[in-house]
Amino acid sequence: MSARPSPAESPADPGIDAIVTATRFVSHFTDHAADAIPVDLIDNDEWHDYVSSQAPSVRAWLELNPGPPSAPTPIPDFEAADGSVARFIAPVKNEGVPLWRAAAAFAALPKGHVYAVARAADFSNSQLELAWAFAAYSFTRYTEPEKPAPSPAVLVRGTAPESKERTDVDRAACATYMVRDMISTPAEDFGPASLEAAVSTLAAKHAARSSSIVGAQLLRLGYPQVHRVGRAAPAERAPRLLELLWNERAERVLTLVGKGVCYDTGGLSIKPTSSMVTMQKDMGGAAQVLGLADMIMDAGLNVRLRVLIPAVENNVAATSYRPGDVLTARNGKTTLNMNSDAEGRLILADALVAATESDPDLIIDCATLTGAQRVAMGPDIPSIFCTDDEVAHQLFEISQRVDDLVWRLPLHKPYRRMLETPLADIKSCGTSGHGGAITAALYLKEFVGESNWIHVDMMGYNPTSSPGRPEGGEAMGMRALFEFLRQRYS
Repeated sequence: MSARPSPAESPADPGIDAIVTATRFVSHFTDHAADAIPVDLIDNDEWHDYVSSQAPSVRAWLELNPGPPSAPTPIPDFEAADGSVARFIAPVKNEGVPLWRAAAAFAALPKGHVYAVARAADFSNSQLELAWAFAAYSFTRYTEPEKPAPSPAVLVRGTAPESKERTDVDRAACATYMVRDMISTPAEDFGPASLEAAVSTLAAKHAARSSSIVGAQLLRLGYPQVHRVGRAAPAERAPRLLELLWNERAERVLTLVGKGVCYDTGGLSIKPTSSMVTMQKDMGGAAQVLGLADMIMDAGLNVRLRVLIPAVENNVAATSYRPGDVLTARNGKTTLNMNSDAEGRLILADALVAATESDPDLIIDCATLTGAQRVAMGPDIPSIFCTDDEVAHQLFEISQRVDDLVWRLPLHKPYRRMLETPLADIKSCGTSGHGGAITAALYLKEFVGESNWIHVDMMGYNPTSSPGRPEGGEAMGMRALFEFLRQRYS
């Protein structure tokens, strides 16, 4: 028997794969309802009304059970001699985020059937289809294929072809699959060059322009902190600044900046193994801004889009930057490095300065920046820091509506004193252990000037699996950001 080829031997770079295979969710949908099994989504509060509305034979059968089922339950076709299934009851939890409630109901349905939602509880068709797409997601690049391959569960779509609702679902599902795939791919197969491949592939998809500044070019062209953090990597994983430009004749400029640390050892402030094992996710901010850019370009928003991604690996070598070093950013501001495991803010600083140079209407950066944010919010909720109260309020309200919650933390100016030092313009981080997410955001604010700015600090990873959210890479706040931007730039 021949050995299975390793992912590294696959012909396509994982960065390219993440873009071109992101539409695979469509195989889990159909527009043909013939032979579909009806599914009734029922929550506990509806159970008695549901039972009483059924035909006598079905009602009598349902009343044999003491209450609503806890798992999908087939209802027999009492008029068929072969014992076939007439429909499924899919129980839905009464509490929780609607999108994930629906995903949980769908994930438990048996595979190998075509289903059509007959009773949708309080869910819209768009919610149901997005929940189905998320529940169907899997990342199988490194797993042995099942033999024979099981037939997937397929859902008859409730949205009309070519409708806005269907387009919105497909756009969000495609971007989410893309982000998840990129983050979940191990760093051995997804370094800065793969991130560059993803940028160029996405640019080609949307007739955009892309470019890169690599290695020593970073010093010549004014990205010294990106170079300093990434210079310990081998040549094939050299640091780089990636750029994508789209719709360049539009008047208003939106700049997205994503932290692209493709692996983070902690550098000379080395992490323990338990903290290092998932550090391929440290490019989650870069993945998320690419997913968001895909949504923006697909929707044709009336804005000039600029994406900047500093892409590095934070490695351990003789050339690693050190705690105690003073680094100089693109704008000339000096930083006393207090911890080489706080590298993300250093590379973002250069990119944020560059972002201000095109006079943007808005800058958004996304980053897996601080453990302190996860301590405050847990793994599911990204935090936003924002220079405009109205923008922050709008984004929070939208995030609730689209089931993609974000939560604001303060840019508390008095904490700036924690970053003071007589040895440089600013320290990279405080030493007290207090307010780490806030002081990281305050550090970044030093490099955006007076620009309108949103900073997203996110986990970018599901540490455990739940319906619709398997263990691995995750987009967090991306759909909320897109809906906010659609309202702003329509």
